[in-house]
Amino acid sequence: MTGKCADQVVLDMWHVVGAVEDMVPAKVKLTQLLGEPVALARDGSGNIHAWRPAPGLRHGQRFEPELASSPLPVKLAFGYVWTSLGTPKPDLFPIPEYAEPDRRNVHCATFQVHVSAPRAVENFLDMGHFPFVHTNYLGIEEKPEVKDYTVEISAERDEVLATKCKFFQPMAALSATGGMEVEYIYRVPHPYCAILYKSCPADETRLDVITIFLQPLDEEHVAANLLMSIVDHDSTDTAIKAFQQKIFGQDKPILENQIPKRLPLDPRAEMPVRADKSSISYRRWLTGKGITYGTIPAADATAA
Repeated sequence: MTGKCADQVVLDMWHVVGAVEDMVPAKVKLTQLLGEPVALARDGSGNIHAWRPAPGLRHGQRFEPELASSPLPVKLAFGYVWTSLGTPKPDLFPIPEYAEPDRRNVHCATFQVHVSAPRAVENFLDMGHFPFVHTNYLGIEEKPEVKDYTVEISAERDEVLATKCKFFQPMAALSATGGMEVEYIYRVPHPYCAILYKSCPADETRLDVITIFLQPLDEEHVAANLLMSIVDHDSTDTAIKAFQQKIFGQDKPILENQIPKRLPLDPRAEMPVRADKSSISYRRWLTGKGITYGTIPAADATAA
């Protein structure tokens, strides 16, 4: 089933619906969120509107204010448009590094992927696939080991946090000049968003930030928005985008071949190994929040 969302906790969250830079002035953009149609537009003053569209509205038609007769809340954050189908909290999760003046904040791409949002988050957390999917970039087959690391579910911050993650990478970033052992920190501050902090080749005292903001189109399809907030004063935006697009382009067929498409929450449903500590904690966190959209709840594991 890939229909509308029945999880009120999910309906009440902010969800990404696209990059601000991709909004064409005075033109309607039609998209989908949690199985429901959503319309977006930027008016002549630069304000962005989101609403539930009436039948017959066309993608690309000229925006008129009266079209937005069923308005949805809008938030702009990290270069993206966010909306909600319910009653969201005032604030979104923080990424303080995004505001640092010398960082390059680059929207790298939006990929349409036939997979559930939780599956895509799980893949983002998985270091075990680096040597085999991202060979000669994020790993090499001669060094496949995932060293032990620490994972916690923070009740105070309401997020999953993995620290002390280390992995040898021959080309950790576009700015890298050789192989290096890279330290990772993973944050999952939102059921459908994940943030990676990793060693910065250009400045060993700082960390680069890579995020994946997933727009759940329905239970088994997402629009994956990739943001990089990095310390790199030499590379062009085009080169930064191309590097990240290449990496995610390697992930896309893996994601689309996942069976089942939705993420089983029962820890017995798939064989856990040490490299999956983050995934196990993430599944436990989703279960604790009562989130079923894009998942196979433990009680329904036989439905996979």
